[in-house]
Amino acid sequence: MDKIVFFDVEPWEEEHLKNALSGSEVTFTTEKLTEENVSNFIDAKVISTFIYSTIDKALLDKLPNLKFITTRSMGFDHIDTQYCKQKGITVSNVPTYGSYTVAEHTFALILAITRKLLPAIAKAKKGDFTPEGLEGFDIHGKTLGVVGAGHIGGNVAKIGRAFGMNVLVFSRHVDEELAKDPGIKFVDLDTLLSSSDIITLHLPFTKETEHLINMGNIGKIKKGAVLINTARGALVETQAILQGLEKGILQGAGLDVLEEECDLREEKELLTAEFFKTCDIKTDLLNHVLLTRDDVIITPHNAFNSKEALEQINDTTVSNIKAFLSGTPQNTV
Repeated sequence: MDKIVFFDVEPWEEEHLKNALSGSEVTFTTEKLTEENVSNFIDAKVISTFIYSTIDKALLDKLPNLKFITTRSMGFDHIDTQYCKQKGITVSNVPTYGSYTVAEHTFALILAITRKLLPAIAKAKKGDFTPEGLEGFDIHGKTLGVVGAGHIGGNVAKIGRAFGMNVLVFSRHVDEELAKDPGIKFVDLDTLLSSSDIITLHLPFTKETEHLINMGNIGKIKKGAVLINTARGALVETQAILQGLEKGILQGAGLDVLEEECDLREEKELLTAEFFKTCDIKTDLLNHVLLTRDDVIITPHNAFNSKEALEQINDTTVSNIKAFLSGTPQNTV
């Protein structure tokens, strides 16, 4: 029977994985795969890791039976994929998860702001049922600006259309399926900023996207717009958000991410004990000026965190393993 070993496993993952692979010989460990413990797993044919296990040449040379690695993450830069190819080891990842989850959280933030949900709840809890100060605005007929047309951004655009919104999209590549909708137009960034009532960001963090919204272009945003960021905090220069709010360029912001967060490669890191050994988010964010503003809603990088999204990571991993063992590898990198 082929031996499968899971590394970096959190307690909440183990039962699901064990049940899904009940017909295989499976070992689970919370440990990372390292040179110190690799000798315990030399008979492994298949291993599954998270980003904390660095699978380099030295480790690979000590796993003579290894034929397949599947990482429980989108990213795979912790694996020496070139050397894996030389050794005939197949590598797979989880190319996408939570695309509906994050899109839905994006609209939760949009609706919370446009319908003044938090102050309305606060008033009701105090026994005050008067409507003063709670006037919101409809999103039907408004223009939604979607920055990034990947899986998440594409879903946000579709949800926007379901609400009766006009949608502008800024993306490096035009999505032909989205472009078929006459209510969705692909435009340049300046056009999107100047024409959108609500702007929502759905890009990865790279050198190219860092401070995409900044002090230099915040003034180009349509006066009274709402800014939503459920992607990466560093896409927006924090000072630009503050200036936008103080000058009335922005009437509100909904943020699931902040620029001051620790270096985060995968959202799933937030559910691991390892992440908090090196990152004290509370200290980093406790004095953040945006936390004190009534025109800003902040959630704790939780847009990805749904039962379905987390199951999708493990379901894809299991599917990757079964596909490899059946001779038809999938999601290879």
